[in-house]
Amino acid sequence: MSKSGKDTMPGSLSLEQQFKLQIVKDQVRGLSLEQAQEYVVEVMRQMMVKDNLVKHLLKNA
Repeated sequence: MSKSGKDTMPGSLSLEQQFKLQIVKDQVRGLSLEQAQEYVVEVMRQMMVKDNLVKHLLKNA
């Protein structure tokens, strides 16, 4: 159960996550096209690594 006492949907963001996302949005607005492209590629790489870690943990649980 979350700190607020309510379960959240897995696909929704907590208030803290929404705040962090707004900070990222503000930072990304100042990037050049090349910087934005590099950022997207790095985010995708990190998501793939996270997926691999989750799969590994679930497989070995």
